[in-house]
Amino acid sequence: MMHPRTFRVDYDHVTSVVCVVGAGLNVNLNRSAPPGSEFISMKSTATVQYSISPRPRETSHLSPIPLKGNSALLIRMSHASDYENDGKLSIRYYGEKKDVLGSVLLHLTAVEISLDVDADRDGVVEKNNANKGSWKWGSNGHGAILLVNCDSERMFLKKLDSEQDQVSKVSDLKDMSVMVLRTKGPAKLPKGYKLTMHISQGDAESVRVFRARSSGVESNLLQKLFSHFVKEYPLVLSNEVLSQEVPYLGGISEMKFYVEGLRFPDKDFDGLISINLSLLEPIADGLPETPIFTDTAVFRVAPWIMTPNTLQPVEVFVCSTSDNYQFLKGMRNLITKSGYKLKICHEYMNRGDRWMQDELEFGYIDSPHHRFPVVLDSPRDRGLKDFPYDELLGPDFGYVTRVAQREDVSSLDSFGNLEVSPPVTVNGKNYHLGRILIGVAFPTATKGRNMTKVVQDFLWAQKVQEPVALFSDWLVVGHIDEFMSFVPAPDRKGFRLLLASPDAGYKLFRGLQRDGHGQAKLFEGLKDEEQQTVDEILKDKGLAAENNYVQSCIDWNRDVLKRELGLDDEDIIDLPILFKLLMEENDNNKAETELRAVAYYPDMVNMIVLGKNLGIPKPFGPKVNGRCALEVEMCSLMEGLGLSCTFIDDFASYHKQLGEVHCGSNVRREPFDFKWWNLEM
Repeated sequence: MMHPRTFRVDYDHVTSVVCVVGAGLNVNLNRSAPPGSEFISMKSTATVQYSISPRPRETSHLSPIPLKGNSALLIRMSHASDYENDGKLSIRYYGEKKDVLGSVLLHLTAVEISLDVDADRDGVVEKNNANKGSWKWGSNGHGAILLVNCDSERMFLKKLDSEQDQVSKVSDLKDMSVMVLRTKGPAKLPKGYKLTMHISQGDAESVRVFRARSSGVESNLLQKLFSHFVKEYPLVLSNEVLSQEVPYLGGISEMKFYVEGLRFPDKDFDGLISINLSLLEPIADGLPETPIFTDTAVFRVAPWIMTPNTLQPVEVFVCSTSDNYQFLKGMRNLITKSGYKLKICHEYMNRGDRWMQDELEFGYIDSPHHRFPVVLDSPRDRGLKDFPYDELLGPDFGYVTRVAQREDVSSLDSFGNLEVSPPVTVNGKNYHLGRILIGVAFPTATKGRNMTKVVQDFLWAQKVQEPVALFSDWLVVGHIDEFMSFVPAPDRKGFRLLLASPDAGYKLFRGLQRDGHGQAKLFEGLKDEEQQTVDEILKDKGLAAENNYVQSCIDWNRDVLKRELGLDDEDIIDLPILFKLLMEENDNNKAETELRAVAYYPDMVNMIVLGKNLGIPKPFGPKVNGRCALEVEMCSLMEGLGLSCTFIDDFASYHKQLGEVHCGSNVRREPFDFKWWNLEM
């Protein structure tokens, strides 16, 4: 029940008032009484209910009631009026001797008003849901959901729909949330009364509202007539129009509105938006109207959600360059075998930038009525900088980016440094959508590279995939995909975490030496590459010391991942990968140099995961009985999980340029079945 509003009356006057069904009028009887009043009596038509507080003692209904200092009259109307002033209530005031001192006559017009949204999140706008004005997480939660309209319905004029102040195509409406104004009452409101929709200045940056001129569901004919340019959806609210009168249609009516999200949750925006509908009452000519009733609908903007390796692939993206034919051949064979789509970004678009993983991250947004993929564009802005916007943005394919100051951008802002885990449970808390993983500088470092703050703020603000910070600044490139990956598994938690492990590498090489294969060579058959024997690698004490350092960095991350993802050692597989240290300039201070690590041979953890098929950098390890010992070990570890290994030659075109298969590819995947709004927060 809505809280009644205080209403003043004057004796010896006829007062007309509009009453909203469900919202009562509270009249202070003593304040409005003539001087010397001691008793009162009331009489009303059948549609008007009233009660007095404090409740008087039982008396004859014809007898006046004693008037007390705190006497209040609560007036309600049971249903909407058929015509103006069809409800009547009279109040009569009496003196000590029950002589009539004055009277009040109220003419009441009742209307039903409800601003309705899909508050129970089932895809249907229900009538007057009691929880429509608030948000609650969880499967038993409530609150309407709003998508950021970040795709582009117009193919030939690339522009985000959220950047246009009009509905350009009817198909754009499905990206918006429906809101319905339902009214019931007389054919028109009494003179001077009006309905106004309004938002706050703060919310105006995040939302826009359009109105459908025609009531009810749009016909197929209307959709055809206005498929290219729609004038039937005038703009109601925006950052320039915070309040606007909306028509009262009379009788039993519904008016449909379309609500459009303009920006994602971020550091300065919690994602919650309120839209208000108020009934305004005139006071007198030349004076402002006053709101006598307000209904509020609350929306939460849907977060951007990343997809982990364990979700089903949809399509794979790679670049074509003048020197990566061998890589493309291997990728094409793998993708064809796996049964997915391959999209190649050619050199006219990539401008020689082959690092598809680093430029963008695929995700999606979801609501009960619609969902679509959204690409997050990194601030690295190299040769591929136009690809996400120019080639991916389109109908039902959204785009979002975060712009950073150029001096703040480092290699850690490339999205090989941005991953997400499969769903995990940590200390009883379920992360049904996994947790975002980012690489940063070591916590105690006074200097070092970090992912830029605007990107980190954006990722944290999405809330549904609470980020975990890992230490990656020890690497030359500095990306977490250089030492970790996830693959699906049929048991335990449904996946395994793969970690690069120098210890596992040295263990494998010592085993080869023990078995008499010390003269087996790495890089055999590679042109212009100095071959190394197993004995030479094991004899190199400097290399061993460098790998001890690398192992300590990876072990630090191992402990963080076990703690933050709720993993046991049985959930982790160590891959035999060695590293070497290089003297590297500091991105933020070119005068400084630091020792940082790169993979000694192709980094097998930097793989592409396509269902049960893995595309792994061909390591060119020592051969035993004609087979690469590193490949044999990798197959042994993965095939136990039912995974198939395909080794792709990326040595010249990627490894030598400090990247591998994962760095040079990207995968758009199916969304989670789990709905983000069902998370218990």
